[in-house]
Amino acid sequence: MALELILQGLTKRTHAEALTEMLAQKDIERVILSVAFVTESGVEVLEKALKPLAARTTVFAGIRNDITSAQALKRLLKIGVKTLAVDTGSRLLLFHPKLYLVGTKSGASLSVGSANLTLGGLNNNVEAGIILQLDASKASDKKVLDEFIGQFDGLSGAHPSNVIEVTSTLIDELLASGRVVDEMALPPPRPSTSAKTGSKDATPRMRMKVAPLRKTPRKAKKPTKPTAPAAAAAVPAVPVLKPTTGVDWELMWVSKELTRRDLNIPLSGRNTNVTGSINLDKGMMEESVDHRHYFREVVFDGLNWPKKSGQVDQAVGSFALTIKGVDHGTFDLTVRHTTSTTSATYRQRNAMTRLSWGDVKDIVQDRTLLNRRMALYRDEADPTHFMIEID
Repeated sequence: MALELILQGLTKRTHAEALTEMLAQKDIERVILSVAFVTESGVEVLEKALKPLAARTTVFAGIRNDITSAQALKRLLKIGVKTLAVDTGSRLLLFHPKLYLVGTKSGASLSVGSANLTLGGLNNNVEAGIILQLDASKASDKKVLDEFIGQFDGLSGAHPSNVIEVTSTLIDELLASGRVVDEMALPPPRPSTSAKTGSKDATPRMRMKVAPLRKTPRKAKKPTKPTAPAAAAAVPAVPVLKPTTGVDWELMWVSKELTRRDLNIPLSGRNTNVTGSINLDKGMMEESVDHRHYFREVVFDGLNWPKKSGQVDQAVGSFALTIKGVDHGTFDLTVRHTTSTTSATYRQRNAMTRLSWGDVKDIVQDRTLLNRRMALYRDEADPTHFMIEID
């Protein structure tokens, strides 16, 4: 029995790389994936490798865990793999094994560790795993292989009410009953801790050997405008706390790596003026999205944009701020949009919309935030309420 250790993130070897190699072996007869959490972006990582093996693949996916999504299960069905949802019937009892078996005529490769079928598990997180090479000609290896396959093949028979084959109809039922989540309505992490005004956190992002991957936001739809939008409020002197739990957030935009200009950090040793704002540019949006119109006409369309002369429109929205997983409160911030479509800025496809940092400028002027990304979410029920997450 040969062994390989993977310490993803601290070494260049990732679970995505190792599993892709396992799935590229010759004479594959059986593939079993057993994980607690599945997301669409995680499935996409292995999709190309799984497609040719779809008829020989079974996925056991934990549900009722607030992470496995309807989109992920639909993606697995689209690939053609047999998918079994494992529902323990309790949020206090998780289906939690992370095992990947690729069986061949001569034996099997077995990955055992912490990696789920998610983007974090396969690439972004620090994850540990062991790859075991089993030789079917050896009695001890053959015993492990047979026990593994037997245990999983017997799960649905032993627990018929809890291990259910996934169909399109079942996915709809699981989503309606809250046992899987809708990725289009996923919130950013809901922090359990709040920062006190004036507190500092100088912890840098841990250096990884692996480049992080991030899912590309999809083009969002225009919100339904409130029947009586509130008048634009003045920026408060102190944060106005507003609960963020129980909110369904829609991901609207993800930035590229944040720069000094974005975070309003002056260049060292230079007397440079900062703009007090961040340009809302293309970021990581799909190519089909025209960012010059997207923010004003879609993302912030639900704000109260007062009539004014000139080429710059201005509105105020409510923005919850989460940095490194810590809640910094909710602030009223100003959004400005240049309306001209004949200017050089517009013709050069530069940013036409800017978010003023206002009272959060001192918080984001933090060198440890350089090269991180900013995600912008919108409250599905209140298009004047947003969340900024920098991590």
